[in-house]
Amino acid sequence: MTWWEGVHESRVLVAPDPGTDGNGSGQMISLRHPKSGNATQYLFVNGMLQEFQWFKNLYGSWFLGDYTSEDGRLYLSTPVDPVFIMLPIFEEARMKKGDDLGKFRQLDEMLFIDGYPGYQQLMSLVENCMQVVCEVKEVGSLKFFRLDDTKVLRWLCYKVSQLKQTLPKLDKNYAVQSEKDTLVDAVSILGEYLNEDHWLQPLCNHLKLNILEVTGKLQANAEESKPGLYNDVFQEEQSDDKKATIVKKGRQAKKIKLETESHNIRDMFSRASRKKN
Repeated sequence: MTWWEGVHESRVLVAPDPGTDGNGSGQMISLRHPKSGNATQYLFVNGMLQEFQWFKNLYGSWFLGDYTSEDGRLYLSTPVDPVFIMLPIFEEARMKKGDDLGKFRQLDEMLFIDGYPGYQQLMSLVENCMQVVCEVKEVGSLKFFRLDDTKVLRWLCYKVSQLKQTLPKLDKNYAVQSEKDTLVDAVSILGEYLNEDHWLQPLCNHLKLNILEVTGKLQANAEESKPGLYNDVFQEEQSDDKKATIVKKGRQAKKIKLETESHNIRDMFSRASRKKN
């Protein structure tokens, strides 16, 4: 069964070719969103984890061979760093209390999450990527992981630095604003993936930012955003009664400006007919 089977209506999705790595496979998996905790659909293909975004003009459809898809939205799958997705899982798994640093755990224990079998499919990916934010102990052939707050903060600061350098290259508006405003923008973008108490607040403290500035930016972005692909489009079959259920809302995509000068194609033909008469 291919990963797109089970989708009830045709959609136009730009995603990596699942055959490029030679195994010809890709999987749609359900994981917890790292900020909201809601069930969210991701695409795991060619050893990479991808999240979904979409945008749509005011009017539009797709002609797919002899079929017309009324949904004129264009869907995109884009890479997401799996460390963001795994932070809350590893945070819970170490069972930290007070000043106690928590426990070392094996990956198969941490990734066994009731109702979310998709995590276990990411075992090799997680083992490689999470070492950057974890202490790792090896006992014989076994590896044990424990999230390290210092490593997480260092990794987040690196992400902020990279994003801060990239933003002015993407949009000239970033190039003319103050360095602090760009820093706030960078942190607010990362904040879409971060629990406020566990990681966003310590990050703001370290960078000497007022968290209200960052959360205010996040709220403004949320009000201008649209739900992503996994909110109301892709559906998955329930194993018990085989009824389709709407996949819950996850991370939201930024709102794209609507095309205001588009016209209904039926009206265009009507006007042309009247002119001939």
